[in-house]
Amino acid sequence: MTLPDSPVAHVTTTVLRNLEDQHDWVDLQIHDASGPRPLIRGLPPRRLYIHPDDQIAALANEDATSQQITQEAEHEWVMAVHHKEKWTLRAFAAVFDSIQHSGPREKRILLATVHNDSTVVYYFMHEGMVKPRQN
Repeated sequence: MTLPDSPVAHVTTTVLRNLEDQHDWVDLQIHDASGPRPLIRGLPPRRLYIHPDDQIAALANEDATSQQITQEAEHEWVMAVHHKEKWTLRAFAAVFDSIQHSGPREKRILLATVHNDSTVVYYFMHEGMVKPRQN
């Protein structure tokens, strides 16, 4: 999908190229759905996030069997923003509402913040409350 020439399109394209060229993501697509912002969907080379409940189960299994559970990569939603943009909780809620989701876990997106020098920093955002990870 090609986006119209706009600041949002440039930020989205910058993040898409960063994921593809620097982080080896595959199956990347831009979804310009009913939400307030186009989202990128893609498959990272390895799993990025393990839910705390899954992490506890994996550690218990590893203690019991001395074998690690293989964690397959899963498709992730990515939203590109420029670091100077102002976002509200209502705007983020609209983005989460636009995501088609099925599964037992909360919705999450990878927030890709682009700086003026094209540096991209990634943060996970979850819809609702999620208990902290075990370190």
